[in-house]
Amino acid sequence: MNIKIKTPVFSRSERATAVKLSEIVQISESVQARKAKGEDILSFGTGEPDFPTPMNIIEAAHSAMLAGQTTYPPTQGIPSLRKAIIEHTASEPSGKSDKTEVIVCTGAKQVLSNAFLATLNQGDEVIVPAPYWTSYADIVAFCQANLVPVACTGETNFKLSPAQLSAAITSKTKWLLLNSPGNPSGALYSSQELSALADVLRANPHVWILADEIYQHISYDTFTSFREIAPDLLARMLIVNGVSKAYAMTGWRLGWGIGPRELIDTMVGVQGQSTSGACSISQAAAIAALTGPQDVLSERLASFKERRDYVVDALNKTRRLDCLTPGGAFYVFPSCVKTFGLKTPDGTELTTDAEFCEFILASAGVALVPGRAFGLSGHFRLSYAYAMADLKEGCARIANAVAKLS
Repeated sequence: MNIKIKTPVFSRSERATAVKLSEIVQISESVQARKAKGEDILSFGTGEPDFPTPMNIIEAAHSAMLAGQTTYPPTQGIPSLRKAIIEHTASEPSGKSDKTEVIVCTGAKQVLSNAFLATLNQGDEVIVPAPYWTSYADIVAFCQANLVPVACTGETNFKLSPAQLSAAITSKTKWLLLNSPGNPSGALYSSQELSALADVLRANPHVWILADEIYQHISYDTFTSFREIAPDLLARMLIVNGVSKAYAMTGWRLGWGIGPRELIDTMVGVQGQSTSGACSISQAAAIAALTGPQDVLSERLASFKERRDYVVDALNKTRRLDCLTPGGAFYVFPSCVKTFGLKTPDGTELTTDAEFCEFILASAGVALVPGRAFGLSGHFRLSYAYAMADLKEGCARIANAVAKLS
Protein backbone atom coordinates (compact mmCIF):
# COMPACT_ATOMS: atom_id res chain seq x y z
CA MET A 1 0.00 0.00 0.00
CA ASN A 2 1.47 3.29 -1.13
CA ILE A 3 0.85 6.21 1.16
CA LYS A 4 1.28 9.60 -0.42
CA ILE A 5 2.67 12.18 1.90
CA LYS A 6 1.88 15.73 0.96
CA THR A 7 4.76 18.13 0.98
CA PRO A 8 3.87 20.98 3.32
CA VAL A 9 3.41 24.29 1.55
CA PHE A 10 5.43 27.15 2.96
CA SER A 11 3.43 30.29 3.59
CA ARG A 12 4.95 33.66 4.44
CA SER A 13 3.41 35.85 7.08
CA GLU A 14 1.93 39.13 5.96
CA ARG A 15 4.80 40.90 7.72
CA ALA A 16 7.46 38.90 5.90
CA THR A 17 5.74 39.41 2.55
CA ALA A 18 6.27 43.16 2.90
CA VAL A 19 10.03 42.75 3.38
CA LYS A 20 12.59 42.06 0.65
CA LEU A 21 16.35 41.90 0.32
CA SER A 22 17.57 45.43 -0.31
CA GLU A 23 18.77 46.34 -3.79
CA ILE A 24 22.11 47.33 -2.26
CA VAL A 25 22.62 43.78 -0.96
CA GLN A 26 21.37 42.24 -4.20
CA ILE A 27 23.87 44.26 -6.23
CA SER A 28 26.69 43.56 -3.79
CA GLU A 29 26.11 39.79 -3.78
CA SER A 30 25.79 39.70 -7.58
CA VAL A 31 29.06 41.60 -7.99
CA GLN A 32 30.86 39.35 -5.51
CA ALA A 33 29.74 36.28 -7.45
CA ARG A 34 30.92 37.77 -10.74
CA LYS A 35 34.27 38.84 -9.29
CA ALA A 36 34.73 35.30 -7.96
CA LYS A 37 34.50 34.15 -11.57
CA GLY A 38 37.32 36.49 -12.52
CA GLU A 39 35.39 39.49 -13.86
CA ASP A 40 37.06 42.88 -13.47
CA ILE A 41 34.50 44.89 -11.51
CA LEU A 42 34.95 47.86 -9.20
CA SER A 43 32.09 48.00 -6.72
CA PHE A 44 31.18 51.28 -5.04
CA GLY A 45 27.86 50.04 -3.74
CA THR A 46 28.55 49.28 -0.08
CA GLY A 47 28.66 51.81 2.75
CA GLU A 48 31.55 50.37 4.71
CA PRO A 49 34.80 52.13 5.66
CA ASP A 50 37.89 50.56 4.12
CA PHE A 51 39.96 51.34 7.22
CA PRO A 52 40.80 48.69 9.85
CA THR A 53 39.37 48.81 13.34
CA PRO A 54 41.89 50.75 15.51
CA MET A 55 44.31 48.49 17.37
CA ASN A 56 43.41 49.76 20.86
CA ILE A 57 39.86 48.59 20.26
CA ILE A 58 40.95 45.15 19.08
CA GLU A 59 43.25 44.83 22.11
CA ALA A 60 40.39 45.77 24.45
CA ALA A 61 38.22 43.06 22.90
CA HIS A 62 41.02 40.50 23.30
CA SER A 63 41.52 41.49 26.92
CA ALA A 64 37.80 41.12 27.59
CA MET A 65 37.88 37.59 26.19
CA LEU A 66 40.88 36.65 28.33
CA ALA A 67 39.16 38.17 31.38
CA GLY A 68 36.18 35.91 30.88
CA GLN A 69 33.71 38.56 29.76
CA THR A 70 32.01 35.97 27.59
CA THR A 71 28.75 35.42 29.47
CA TYR A 72 25.30 36.82 28.75
CA PRO A 73 25.38 40.62 29.10
CA PRO A 74 22.43 42.68 30.39
CA THR A 75 19.74 43.07 27.74
CA GLN A 76 19.89 46.86 27.99
CA GLY A 77 23.67 46.91 27.70
CA ILE A 78 26.67 46.85 30.04
CA PRO A 79 26.30 49.77 32.52
CA SER A 80 29.85 51.01 31.93
CA LEU A 81 29.20 51.22 28.18
CA ARG A 82 25.91 53.04 28.66
CA LYS A 83 27.72 55.51 30.92
CA ALA A 84 30.44 55.98 28.29
CA ILE A 85 27.80 56.62 25.63
CA ILE A 86 26.25 59.42 27.68
CA GLU A 87 29.66 60.96 28.37
CA HIS A 88 30.62 60.68 24.70
CA THR A 89 27.46 62.40 23.50
CA ALA A 90 28.86 65.87 22.93
CA SER A 91 25.41 67.38 22.45
CA GLU A 92 24.19 66.23 25.86
CA PRO A 93 21.90 69.06 27.03
CA SER A 94 22.51 69.97 30.66
CA GLY A 95 23.17 66.37 31.71
CA LYS A 96 19.48 65.52 31.50
CA SER A 97 20.03 61.88 30.54
CA ASP A 98 21.62 59.03 32.43
CA LYS A 99 22.52 55.48 31.53
CA THR A 100 18.99 54.25 32.26
CA GLU A 101 17.91 56.14 29.12
CA VAL A 102 20.31 54.27 26.84
CA ILE A 103 19.83 50.92 25.10
CA VAL A 104 22.70 49.04 23.46
CA CYS A 105 21.77 46.94 20.43
CA THR A 106 23.24 44.66 17.80
CA GLY A 107 23.87 47.53 15.40
CA ALA A 108 22.00 50.78 14.84
CA LYS A 109 19.56 48.92 12.58
CA GLN A 110 18.28 46.99 15.59
CA VAL A 111 17.74 50.25 17.47
CA LEU A 112 15.42 51.32 14.65
CA SER A 113 13.64 47.98 14.61
CA ASN A 114 13.20 47.95 18.38
CA ALA A 115 11.82 51.48 18.39
CA PHE A 116 9.30 50.86 15.63
CA LEU A 117 8.22 47.47 16.97
CA ALA A 118 7.73 49.10 20.36
CA THR A 119 5.62 52.01 19.10
CA LEU A 120 3.99 51.43 15.71
CA ASN A 121 0.53 50.03 15.17
CA GLN A 122 -1.04 49.04 11.88
CA GLY A 123 -1.80 52.15 9.84
CA ASP A 124 0.57 54.47 11.73
CA GLU A 125 2.73 56.72 9.58
CA VAL A 126 6.45 57.47 9.58
CA ILE A 127 7.61 60.55 7.66
CA VAL A 128 11.03 60.32 6.03
CA PRO A 129 12.78 62.68 3.61
CA ALA A 130 13.60 60.98 0.31
CA PRO A 131 16.21 59.91 -0.60
CA TYR A 132 16.49 57.63 2.43
CA TRP A 133 18.40 54.55 3.53
CA THR A 134 16.73 51.49 2.02
CA SER A 135 16.12 49.63 5.29
CA TYR A 136 13.87 52.37 6.65
CA ALA A 137 11.08 51.38 4.29
CA ASP A 138 11.29 47.66 5.03
CA ILE A 139 11.48 48.05 8.80
CA VAL A 140 8.37 50.25 8.79
CA ALA A 141 6.58 47.82 6.45
CA PHE A 142 7.49 44.90 8.72
CA CYS A 143 5.71 46.74 11.53
CA GLN A 144 2.64 47.00 9.26
CA ALA A 145 2.87 50.77 9.32
CA ASN A 146 3.13 53.19 6.40
CA LEU A 147 6.21 55.05 5.25
CA VAL A 148 5.45 58.59 4.07
CA PRO A 149 8.36 59.66 1.86
CA VAL A 150 8.75 63.36 1.13
CA ALA A 151 10.75 64.06 -2.02
CA CYS A 152 13.71 66.34 -1.25
CA THR A 153 15.56 67.09 -4.47
CA GLY A 154 18.98 68.46 -5.22
CA GLU A 155 17.45 71.92 -5.48
CA THR A 156 17.14 71.91 -1.68
CA ASN A 157 20.35 69.89 -1.15
CA PHE A 158 18.16 66.87 -0.42
CA LYS A 159 16.87 68.46 2.81
CA LEU A 160 13.35 68.52 4.24
CA SER A 161 11.80 71.97 4.62
CA PRO A 162 9.46 73.01 7.45
CA ALA A 163 6.65 73.53 4.92
CA GLN A 164 7.10 70.01 3.55
CA LEU A 165 7.12 68.52 7.04
CA SER A 166 4.00 70.42 8.07
CA ALA A 167 2.15 69.30 4.93
CA ALA A 168 3.08 65.64 5.47
CA ILE A 169 1.86 65.41 9.08
CA THR A 170 -1.52 63.81 9.67
CA SER A 171 -3.37 62.49 12.69
CA LYS A 172 -1.75 59.09 11.97
CA THR A 173 1.83 60.39 12.00
CA LYS A 174 3.86 58.68 14.71
CA TRP A 175 7.45 59.53 13.83
CA LEU A 176 9.63 61.87 11.83
CA LEU A 177 12.73 59.90 10.85
CA LEU A 178 15.62 62.24 10.09
CA ASN A 179 19.10 61.07 9.06
CA SER A 180 21.82 63.73 9.33
CA PRO A 181 24.37 63.40 7.83
CA GLY A 182 22.29 61.40 5.42
CA ASN A 183 22.63 58.19 3.46
CA PRO A 184 22.65 58.30 0.42
CA SER A 185 22.85 62.07 -0.13
CA GLY A 186 25.29 63.18 2.56
CA ALA A 187 22.85 65.96 3.48
CA LEU A 188 23.91 67.64 6.73
CA TYR A 189 21.32 69.83 8.46
CA SER A 190 22.50 73.06 10.06
CA SER A 191 21.36 74.13 13.52
CA GLN A 192 19.07 76.71 11.91
CA GLU A 193 17.49 74.08 9.66
CA LEU A 194 16.94 71.70 12.56
CA SER A 195 15.48 74.50 14.68
CA ALA A 196 12.96 75.29 11.96
CA LEU A 197 11.87 71.64 11.82
CA ALA A 198 11.65 71.57 15.62
CA ASP A 199 9.19 74.49 15.50
CA VAL A 200 6.88 72.39 13.32
CA LEU A 201 7.16 69.48 15.74
CA ARG A 202 6.33 71.70 18.70
CA ALA A 203 3.06 72.51 16.98
CA ASN A 204 2.37 68.76 16.56
CA PRO A 205 2.89 67.15 19.97
CA HIS A 206 1.75 63.71 18.78
CA VAL A 207 4.77 63.34 16.49
CA TRP A 208 7.96 61.75 17.82
CA ILE A 209 11.45 62.41 16.43
CA LEU A 210 13.92 59.67 15.53
CA ALA A 211 17.26 61.24 14.68
CA ASP A 212 19.61 58.77 13.00
CA GLU A 213 23.05 60.29 13.66
CA ILE A 214 25.23 57.30 12.79
CA TYR A 215 27.44 59.48 10.54
CA GLN A 216 27.96 62.16 13.21
CA HIS A 217 31.75 61.90 13.14
CA ILE A 218 31.94 61.95 9.35
CA SER A 219 30.78 65.56 8.99
CA TYR A 220 32.76 67.99 6.83
CA ASP A 221 30.82 70.97 8.15
CA THR A 222 29.60 71.59 11.70
CA PHE A 223 27.48 68.73 13.04
CA THR A 224 24.48 69.56 15.22
CA SER A 225 22.47 66.94 17.08
CA PHE A 226 18.70 67.29 17.31
CA ARG A 227 19.09 66.95 21.08
CA GLU A 228 21.21 70.05 21.17
CA ILE A 229 18.78 72.38 19.41
CA ALA A 230 15.54 71.04 20.90
CA PRO A 231 16.10 69.87 24.51
CA ASP A 232 12.43 70.66 25.22
CA LEU A 233 11.47 67.79 22.87
CA LEU A 234 13.58 65.11 24.60
CA ALA A 235 10.45 63.46 26.02
CA ARG A 236 9.54 62.34 22.49
CA MET A 237 12.95 62.00 20.86
CA LEU A 238 15.19 59.01 20.12
CA ILE A 239 18.80 59.49 19.05
CA VAL A 240 20.39 56.60 17.14
CA ASN A 241 24.15 56.20 16.85
CA GLY A 242 26.88 53.58 16.94
CA VAL A 243 30.51 52.68 16.30
CA SER A 244 30.21 51.09 12.85
CA LYS A 245 31.03 54.03 10.60
CA ALA A 246 33.29 56.33 12.61
CA TYR A 247 35.46 53.59 14.14
CA ALA A 248 35.35 51.14 11.21
CA MET A 249 33.53 48.54 13.30
CA THR A 250 30.77 47.43 10.91
CA GLY A 251 31.27 43.75 11.69
CA TRP A 252 31.18 44.26 15.46
CA ARG A 253 27.45 45.07 15.23
CA LEU A 254 27.11 47.63 18.00
CA GLY A 255 24.73 50.59 18.09
CA TRP A 256 22.66 52.44 20.66
CA GLY A 257 19.64 54.59 21.25
CA ILE A 258 19.19 57.46 23.71
CA GLY A 259 15.64 58.37 24.62
CA PRO A 260 13.02 58.76 27.35
CA ARG A 261 13.01 55.98 29.90
CA GLU A 262 9.51 54.68 29.09
CA LEU A 263 10.47 54.22 25.43
CA ILE A 264 13.83 52.65 26.29
CA ASP A 265 12.20 50.24 28.75
CA THR A 266 9.74 49.13 26.08
CA MET A 267 12.55 48.67 23.54
CA VAL A 268 14.46 46.59 26.09
CA GLY A 269 11.40 44.35 26.40
CA VAL A 270 11.27 43.91 22.63
CA GLN A 271 14.99 43.16 22.41
CA GLY A 272 14.75 40.70 25.29
CA GLN A 273 12.53 38.48 23.15
CA SER A 274 14.76 38.60 20.06
CA THR A 275 18.53 38.85 20.56
CA SER A 276 18.80 39.78 24.26
CA GLY A 277 21.99 41.72 24.99
CA ALA A 278 24.47 42.73 22.29
CA CYS A 279 27.71 40.73 22.11
CA SER A 280 29.69 41.24 25.33
CA ILE A 281 32.99 41.44 23.46
CA SER A 282 31.66 44.06 21.07
CA GLN A 283 30.48 46.08 24.06
CA ALA A 284 33.94 45.95 25.62
CA ALA A 285 35.39 47.08 22.30
CA ALA A 286 32.89 49.95 22.09
CA ILE A 287 33.95 51.21 25.52
CA ALA A 288 37.53 51.38 24.23
CA ALA A 289 36.36 53.18 21.10
CA LEU A 290 34.47 55.86 23.04
CA THR A 291 36.93 56.37 25.88
CA GLY A 292 40.23 55.85 24.04
CA PRO A 293 42.21 58.15 21.71
CA GLN A 294 39.96 60.03 19.29
CA ASP A 295 42.61 61.31 16.87
CA VAL A 296 41.68 58.52 14.46
CA LEU A 297 38.38 60.31 13.78
CA SER A 298 39.97 63.48 12.42
CA GLU A 299 42.61 61.55 10.49
CA ARG A 300 40.05 59.43 8.69
CA LEU A 301 37.71 62.36 8.17
CA ALA A 302 40.50 64.13 6.29
CA SER A 303 40.93 61.08 4.07
CA PHE A 304 37.21 60.85 3.36
CA LYS A 305 37.14 64.56 2.49
CA GLU A 306 39.99 64.15 0.02
CA ARG A 307 38.14 61.30 -1.66
CA ARG A 308 34.86 63.22 -1.66
CA ASP A 309 36.42 66.23 -3.35
CA TYR A 310 38.06 64.08 -6.00
CA VAL A 311 34.90 62.12 -6.84
CA VAL A 312 32.65 65.19 -6.99
CA ASP A 313 35.06 66.96 -9.33
CA ALA A 314 35.59 63.91 -11.55
CA LEU A 315 31.89 63.21 -12.00
CA ASN A 316 31.00 66.84 -12.68
CA LYS A 317 33.68 66.98 -15.38
CA THR A 318 31.66 64.49 -17.43
CA ARG A 319 29.12 67.32 -17.98
CA ARG A 320 26.37 64.72 -18.13
CA LEU A 321 26.34 63.99 -14.41
CA ASP A 322 25.45 66.62 -11.80
CA CYS A 323 27.02 65.92 -8.43
CA LEU A 324 26.44 68.08 -5.36
CA THR A 325 29.11 68.22 -2.66
CA PRO A 326 27.82 66.30 0.38
CA GLY A 327 28.18 67.76 3.86
CA GLY A 328 28.80 64.41 5.54
CA ALA A 329 28.91 60.59 5.34
CA PHE A 330 30.87 58.93 2.51
CA TYR A 331 28.49 58.90 -0.44
CA VAL A 332 27.68 61.06 -3.43
CA PHE A 333 24.22 61.01 -5.01
CA PRO A 334 24.62 62.46 -8.50
CA SER A 335 21.82 63.12 -10.96
CA CYS A 336 22.01 61.13 -14.18
CA VAL A 337 18.89 62.60 -15.84
CA LYS A 338 20.99 64.31 -18.53
CA THR A 339 21.78 60.83 -19.88
CA PHE A 340 18.10 59.97 -20.33
CA GLY A 341 17.17 59.87 -24.00
CA LEU A 342 20.77 59.17 -25.01
CA LYS A 343 21.73 55.87 -26.60
CA THR A 344 24.44 53.40 -25.71
CA PRO A 345 26.87 52.18 -28.40
CA ASP A 346 24.57 49.23 -29.12
CA GLY A 347 21.59 51.56 -29.68
CA THR A 348 19.78 51.09 -26.37
CA GLU A 349 18.10 54.27 -25.12
CA LEU A 350 18.57 55.10 -21.44
CA THR A 351 15.38 56.17 -19.68
CA THR A 352 15.90 55.38 -15.96
CA ASP A 353 18.56 55.48 -13.29
CA ALA A 354 18.48 51.67 -13.11
CA GLU A 355 19.21 51.44 -16.84
CA PHE A 356 22.07 53.92 -16.43
CA CYS A 357 23.61 51.82 -13.64
CA GLU A 358 23.18 48.64 -15.70
CA PHE A 359 24.96 50.34 -18.61
CA ILE A 360 27.86 51.47 -16.42
CA LEU A 361 28.24 47.98 -14.96
CA ALA A 362 28.10 46.28 -18.36
CA SER A 363 30.34 48.70 -20.25
CA ALA A 364 32.70 49.99 -17.56
CA GLY A 365 32.72 47.28 -14.92
CA VAL A 366 31.67 49.69 -12.15
CA ALA A 367 28.84 48.77 -9.76
CA LEU A 368 26.61 51.61 -8.53
CA VAL A 369 23.22 51.67 -6.78
CA PRO A 370 20.29 53.32 -8.62
CA GLY A 371 18.42 56.11 -6.88
CA ARG A 372 15.14 54.20 -7.00
CA ALA A 373 16.46 52.02 -4.17
CA PHE A 374 16.50 55.14 -1.98
CA GLY A 375 13.10 56.48 -2.95
CA LEU A 376 14.34 59.16 -5.40
CA SER A 377 14.83 58.14 -9.01
CA GLY A 378 17.03 59.96 -11.50
CA HIS A 379 20.13 59.56 -9.34
CA PHE A 380 22.64 56.92 -8.30
CA ARG A 381 24.69 56.36 -5.16
CA LEU A 382 28.45 55.95 -5.22
CA SER A 383 30.25 55.20 -1.98
CA TYR A 384 33.74 56.68 -1.75
CA ALA A 385 34.70 54.57 1.27
CA TYR A 386 37.27 52.91 -0.96
CA ALA A 387 40.96 53.34 -1.76
CA MET A 388 41.78 56.47 -3.77
CA ALA A 389 43.39 54.39 -6.51
CA ASP A 390 40.14 52.47 -7.02
CA LEU A 391 38.09 55.67 -6.98
CA LYS A 392 40.32 57.25 -9.64
CA GLU A 393 40.08 54.17 -11.83
CA GLY A 394 36.33 53.88 -11.29
CA CYS A 395 35.62 57.52 -12.07
CA ALA A 396 37.73 57.28 -15.23
CA ARG A 397 35.75 54.25 -16.33
CA ILE A 398 32.45 56.03 -15.67
CA ALA A 399 33.61 59.10 -17.60
CA ASN A 400 34.70 57.00 -20.58
CA ALA A 401 31.39 55.14 -20.65
CA VAL A 402 29.32 58.32 -20.38
CA ALA A 403 31.34 59.89 -23.23
CA LYS A 404 30.22 57.05 -25.52
CA LEU A 405 26.54 57.94 -25.12
CA SER A 406 25.00 59.77 -28.06
